[in-house]
Amino acid sequence: MSLSLLSRYAFFAFCVIFTLASLPFMHYEWLWPFTTVTLILSVLGIFDLLQSPHAVRRNYPILGNIRYLVEAIRPEIRQYLLESDSDALPFSRAQRSLVYSRAKNESADKPFGTLIDVYQPGFEFIGHSMRPAPLTDPASFRIIVGGPQCTQPYSASIFNISAMSFGSLSANAIRALNQGAKLGNFAHDTGEGSISSYHRENGGDLTWELGSGYFGCRTSDGRFDPERFAEQARTPQVRMIEIKMSQGAKPGHGGILPKHKVTPEIAETRGVPMGEDCVSPSRHSAFSTPLELMQFIAQLRELSGGKPVGFKFCLGHPWEFMGIAKAMLETGILPDFIVIDGKEGGTGAAPVEFTDHIGAPMREGLLFVHNTLVGLNLRDKIKLGASGKIVSAFDIASVLAIGADWANSARGFMFAVGCIQSQSCHTNKCPTGVATQDPLRQRALVVPDKAQRVLQFHTNTLKALAEMLAAAGLEHPAQLSAKHLVRRVTATEIKLFSQLHVFLKPGELLTGEINGEFYSRMWQMARADSFEPNEIAVA
Repeated sequence: MSLSLLSRYAFFAFCVIFTLASLPFMHYEWLWPFTTVTLILSVLGIFDLLQSPHAVRRNYPILGNIRYLVEAIRPEIRQYLLESDSDALPFSRAQRSLVYSRAKNESADKPFGTLIDVYQPGFEFIGHSMRPAPLTDPASFRIIVGGPQCTQPYSASIFNISAMSFGSLSANAIRALNQGAKLGNFAHDTGEGSISSYHRENGGDLTWELGSGYFGCRTSDGRFDPERFAEQARTPQVRMIEIKMSQGAKPGHGGILPKHKVTPEIAETRGVPMGEDCVSPSRHSAFSTPLELMQFIAQLRELSGGKPVGFKFCLGHPWEFMGIAKAMLETGILPDFIVIDGKEGGTGAAPVEFTDHIGAPMREGLLFVHNTLVGLNLRDKIKLGASGKIVSAFDIASVLAIGADWANSARGFMFAVGCIQSQSCHTNKCPTGVATQDPLRQRALVVPDKAQRVLQFHTNTLKALAEMLAAAGLEHPAQLSAKHLVRRVTATEIKLFSQLHVFLKPGELLTGEINGEFYSRMWQMARADSFEPNEIAVA
């Protein structure tokens, strides 16, 4: 017998031999535990030899199971024992600790200096002033959302809860988020899963996200139902309507809530049957061209009683957004706001290829949208939101500086209600009760306590932003611009954001004298009557 064969089967053989040899001596009570253990392991070894899916277990009966055990707890071992403070997977320990501290109203101050290598390319910072401004009350950091065609504009915080659906999140998580939003006077995006009774309990301001499944306002065949929409949209708690065109983490993919997570409450909220996967199609049925999208926006605004209506998307083909912009000019219909999601955004579950390789990062998308609207003299009529890995005051400042009016955060507020980044959102086994429909698991999330943490995270983050602005000599986030932020591009060179990025001048797209071949070509390719590119321009 070779040593290889001996090493593979030695432990299994020992368990079998010990079990058989000890049976005649079972009158000794001290022997029972050992025999019981070896008997169980022997049965496991026999099962390993007979099963076919796992070659490792067939070659290494009993011991082969250790490999799968270690693999199963690998994320926890890495997160708690091996991960450094700066490893972003997808959020670093330092980022999570910052949110936890602010949510618990604890000091987030750090001693001894920065742990960041400030000479590493990509390092970013805000320039400070020799004459800092007086500290401004963060409660004043608000903007008015609602263009000239809106009759019920909304005064929004510049920091709000991004789209997360009931169904993906538990009832208690939704309760805590909305109660925190109510206490802090900021908006809570419903996600495309519609408005549940848990969104309604505490009366926090809602942004109703309308996805391609039209949940909460759909017909039996899954199409848009104007009457059901108007019934919900006209309630006072709904402050804005957001059409979801695509989601950063899986643009162009649609969405799915597995049937094992579809409870009777979710089915009633969304208007879908039980026992089936709840599917959001990859595209809308209510419109198919930029011109039709504008007409749909006008319809929703009228049905809602004049509330702000906009859309959220992750930038893909640049000419498609410019086609929407051309449709704005042709119809005279303007969205009240646009939210730019980035591919760095989160999701309950998505194919790896989508999360890794489809969609533009948020900053590139934001800058493109901002420039397009500036180039058409529309920027002052349409507000821009930004979403994608935003958890700190600097994160907010970095998007405001390149064109955003406000920032949304999803996973930041998930951390505030107890998420530990276990990355088990799609399994219905979330260990903290945040992303599960298991009643026992979500019971662990105590709503009043977590609602206070949501409030405190929001309050303390904006307080930190106010302090950063004051240091930069500014009094309001609206004063931030690209000249205030700096990025290291090489070990020996830094540049202002205003030097790094191309910024179009007001009306530049209308005059035809466009700064840069890229914007000029995308504008030529764009069509108001179709999302397809202009073939003449392509040629």
